[in-house]
Amino acid sequence: MRRAIALRLQVALAAVTTAAAVGVALPVMQVSAAADGATGFATGNGGTTGGAGGQTVRATTGTAIHAALCGRASSSTPITIQVEGTINHGNTTKVSGGSCNTAAGVIELKQISNVTIIGVGGGAVFDQLGIHIREARNIIIRNVTVRNVKKSGSPTSNGGDAIGMESSVRNVWVDHVTLEASGGEAEGFDGLFDMKDDTQYVTLSYSILRNSGRGGLIGSSESDRSNGYITFHHNLYENIDSRTPLLRGGIAHIYNNSYVSLHESGINSRAGARAKVDNNYFKNSKDVLGTFYTSEAGYWQVGGNIFDNVTWSAPGDDNAPAGPNPQSNTTVSIPYSYSLDGASCVPDIVRQTAGANKGLQVSNGNCTPQTPTPTVGPTTSPTPPPGGSNLSIGAGSDGSSKADGTSYGNVRDGSMSTYWSPAGSTGDISIKWGSATTVSRAVIREAPGSEGGIGAWQLVNAGTGAVLKSGSGAGTITFTPTSLSKITFRITGSTGAPKVAEFETYAG
Repeated sequence: MRRAIALRLQVALAAVTTAAAVGVALPVMQVSAAADGATGFATGNGGTTGGAGGQTVRATTGTAIHAALCGRASSSTPITIQVEGTINHGNTTKVSGGSCNTAAGVIELKQISNVTIIGVGGGAVFDQLGIHIREARNIIIRNVTVRNVKKSGSPTSNGGDAIGMESSVRNVWVDHVTLEASGGEAEGFDGLFDMKDDTQYVTLSYSILRNSGRGGLIGSSESDRSNGYITFHHNLYENIDSRTPLLRGGIAHIYNNSYVSLHESGINSRAGARAKVDNNYFKNSKDVLGTFYTSEAGYWQVGGNIFDNVTWSAPGDDNAPAGPNPQSNTTVSIPYSYSLDGASCVPDIVRQTAGANKGLQVSNGNCTPQTPTPTVGPTTSPTPPPGGSNLSIGAGSDGSSKADGTSYGNVRDGSMSTYWSPAGSTGDISIKWGSATTVSRAVIREAPGSEGGIGAWQLVNAGTGAVLKSGSGAGTITFTPTSLSKITFRITGSTGAPKVAEFETYAG
């Protein structure tokens, strides 16, 4: 079952001023992004190209990432850093040099420019370690997972933000990332994606933000209105209390996102902010759009959104929800081209494309995902079911242990509503057949609400003990076709109690 986040903002709130109709004109932008390049507002202000044209290096530790930055000829020399493995406090130290300004316990992109960080191979996980972008420009972050970054407790990193930007940041594209926590402020976590103190021209695309009290903010206070020109598209926000995002001043374009289980509030446009909210899908949520927790109103232009089982509070001293029948109270002109998926398609499109280790799949704007050919990127397959029959259906199963109320058979029943969970944080679950069966792909699906719980794992040929593949996190696993009669998914590390809803196997 989903872990409820008991998070409430403890502030005295004044009455909300009714928003007036205001027209907005944005600067003319020259868009020259390639098919696999930046999108949205990150294409403005000269564009966002990251480390294109520079050296490409590989890093498996945080220290190696810092060393790559510090080894450049200057702080603006383009560089692409391909990251694989788990980056944590134990392998992230400060490195000194004339082209960098780093610190231990955080990936520090400070006073630098022209950098791409991209997860490759088996994937990149920043575990309890945040990415801090400060006084920087032209930064790209793609295909990485950042999880459980804390501002209190132990260990702490990056003020509790998974990705945080501040102090004259320009042109950042964050794409196909997974940002997740395990609770709210009371549990030591803060925002997943925060921008403040003059951060502009940013795009967050095809990403997952989940299991947090706070999705993210634009502007740290009602007076911090120097941020803006932010695009959010094709992202999944799931099991979040509020701030999806919180927008203080500035302009945001929010389209084709999927929102599920927003507990307190969603898009919070306030302090004069203006948001264009197009073709999003909101489900099983509360107060998904409006001005909340302030007397300084914000504005929105809405169109094409779907509100599925959304509840709305009555207007009061501490909120001004846009619903139950959201209407536009401003107009916002968007100065770049973009294609809209119909809102009814959004949940499925986002499920197939968003997050790390999905093969950098994107939508073509016609409700059909398509796969680009990136210059650098992961070799993992997307998580939708591969072609062919799921060989686990009708097979047998066993395991090393199970928690009360779970069954080994739950991982092969084709239902996401049942699951197997080990008695502790580690354990084995196996699929077995009466005769040798050729398998080359497995899909591990976590039970709804427990996504991100599975950490390190091995996929093992139980007959020979050979490790077929190892990695971190649930999803699709491909390996050399192997004839076997029993295959084991061995969880060697997890956050909380891992829950495997389905262990699918395929011949190809």
